[in-house]
Amino acid sequence: MRIDPKLRADAEKILSRLGLTTNDAINVFLNQVVLQHGLPFDVKLPPMARSEAETIFFDKIKEAEESFATEPSMTIDELEAKLGV
Repeated sequence: MRIDPKLRADAEKILSRLGLTTNDAINVFLNQVVLQHGLPFDVKLPPMARSEAETIFFDKIKEAEESFATEPSMTIDELEAKLGV
């Protein structure tokens, strides 16, 4: 298998503290794949960083404000008529 050298070294440090070799860990992983009939853990993207979420939120607020500025306003009666209420 081709494994990034830094990733392998970092993992080996942790595995050795657990009393495992890289080969042991790979065998454990593959046995779990067989037992679980798939990956033995969830594979998903990490949660969005708070700063990234805030940026998206404030961008959406700005879009809404700009939309209000460019769209013509109407009264409640005009809106109800438009919606057929």
